[in-house]
Amino acid sequence: MGSKKFLPLLLSFLIGTALFLWIGKFVGWQEIKKSLSLLRGWQGMVIFGFTLLAALAGSWRWKEILKGEGVRIPFIELIKPYLAGFAMMFLAPVVFLAGEIFRGYFLKEKKSVPWSKSMASVMIDRISEWTVNLIIIFFGAGLFLYTMGMPPRNLVIIFGGVLFVFASGISYFYFRTIRRESMARFFLKIFGLGGIKRANSILDIEEEIFDFFKLEKIAMWKTFLLSFLKALAMYARTLFLIISLGKNIPALSALSIFSFTYLAAMVPIPAALGSHEAIQVFAFNSLGLGASTATAFTMIVRAADLLMALTGAVILFRLGVGLFKKHLK
Repeated sequence: MGSKKFLPLLLSFLIGTALFLWIGKFVGWQEIKKSLSLLRGWQGMVIFGFTLLAALAGSWRWKEILKGEGVRIPFIELIKPYLAGFAMMFLAPVVFLAGEIFRGYFLKEKKSVPWSKSMASVMIDRISEWTVNLIIIFFGAGLFLYTMGMPPRNLVIIFGGVLFVFASGISYFYFRTIRRESMARFFLKIFGLGGIKRANSILDIEEEIFDFFKLEKIAMWKTFLLSFLKALAMYARTLFLIISLGKNIPALSALSIFSFTYLAAMVPIPAALGSHEAIQVFAFNSLGLGASTATAFTMIVRAADLLMALTGAVILFRLGVGLFKKHLK
């Protein structure tokens, strides 16, 4: 990783760590330690089980996307590269599209999938997930704001800005897709990259994406359905965890908390360190659940996701070594 990519990653990690430590001191580490004992019991296994279900739903979604592109790869063979991509996204979110590029490269090198189809499949996967996540965020956060009021201004600026960027990007994508107007050509022209060697390859990827997002395309609707299925597993994890922490909460309030988890994940900080605590402390306090419960909640969620990411990191290493050996032959 070059210094230009490493420095933003380090900076985002340091900011997240500082924010996390401040919140931990404010809440009290002893209270948090008591709640974390859940991870040693059967509740921890259930929480990780929901996390695994979400990952399997994501792998299945990727399989259906490839099937919609005319590429058939067994579900079991996609789980490993999917988890490897998740590890890169979770641990190094500022390295833009690193996980997607790895998955696309894996399909091209190991499964002989054309580059345009392999990269289109992972971009479609990411777009469909962002779309569903944004729907959940708007519904859950909107419901929370309607019933509980506005958060502090600094939270509005940070998370509102992030939400605006993602929502604008997705809206722009669908606007151009409906009109069948090339975004890639537009940006290549703006940055004077129209003559680069890979320009045609980028346009081919975009054409594959355009062909997928059509109302009559059954694979597109399956993809959105599986995105909601993945979200349902994560929502069930949220509700179960809050109840396991000894708090009673209406299902819609749990949906709001769940939506804030997705919103925090959009901030480019490794493992949403600090950003998740910041927004959930406000949400849990507003709902009368307590700041210590919020911090325990975020740490347990992070522990489950981190375990999945570390599994993916091991897979990433093994797959990376395999690809490297292939090129040495």
